Amino acid sequence: MTTSPYTSVSLIGAPTDIGAGARGASMGPEALRVANIGTVLASHGLDVADRGNLSGPPNPWLPPVDGYRHLDEVVHWNRALHDAVYAELGLGRMPIVLGGDHCLGIGSISAVARHCREVGKKLRILWLDAHADFNTSTLTPSGNIHGMPVACLCGFGPKELIEIGGQVPAISPKWVRQIGIRSVDPGEKRFVHEQNIEVFDMRYIDEMGMRSAMEMALALMDANTHLHVSFDVDFLDPEIAPGVGTTVRGGPTYREAQLCMEMIADTGRLASLDVVELNPALDIQNRTANVAVDLIESLFGKSTLMRK
Repeated sequence: MTTSPYTSVSLIGAPTDIGAGARGASMGPEALRVANIGTVLASHGLDVADRGNLSGPPNPWLPPVDGYRHLDEVVHWNRALHDAVYAELGLGRMPIVLGGDHCLGIGSISAVARHCREVGKKLRILWLDAHADFNTSTLTPSGNIHGMPVACLCGFGPKELIEIGGQVPAISPKWVRQIGIRSVDPGEKRFVHEQNIEVFDMRYIDEMGMRSAMEMALALMDANTHLHVSFDVDFLDPEIAPGVGTTVRGGPTYREAQLCMEMIADTGRLASLDVVELNPALDIQNRTANVAVDLIESLFGKSTLMRK
């Protein structure tokens, strides 16, 4: 039994670490399949189609040029992902992107935003992450584009990336709710503040609790809202999810993460999902992939008891 408006989902593998600062996220899609993501979702009555993996350029592992690492390759992967996500939404299916690093959020969410414009839906984006991902070429210390997707989607980035969804900006910062944030670069901090992005950082969660954070993040949604969840596995505390390239201590516990996912499921509005930054090269016996699949199952209505 699913609480989502969709009864059919499509898994789209995007095996690249092109935007990351460590190699290995390219193996993420396969690790999620090894953790039985398809079978687990099918057990909730969903029609699951695994579309296999997109293909794109390999990672040349070069230094940044004009503030961006691997820009041409990042553009290629995100255009391919945009087209794949947009096609699934057009078929009335929920796209679930198996990443890959978080630069893929640009292609995925620009496609979702395009779909929402065309069908007249309001878009709400939950960004579950240790990082704000709101860097630009002038703010970033590294040039890694996986630290820039929210900024690019809001129109701050290279022309080739901000135009992928056919409208600039693809989204408004007002549509984004960030949860679990605990690592933000100094210049990025000011920029997030200037753009008025709603951020529920770990201090807020410590003081007010995950329930309060999620009630605020999910407020004012209605039947015409398309809810997109972008789940960076480094959102979780590295004690339970070591297999990521950018671990930051002090993230949500297993129970806090479960509550977050269950409250999203309770809305019945989940309509698209990214799962990114899983790095099996840094994991222990696929533990992080198993935790991620367990939490994704909760997004689709797994709970201890039947709830009214």
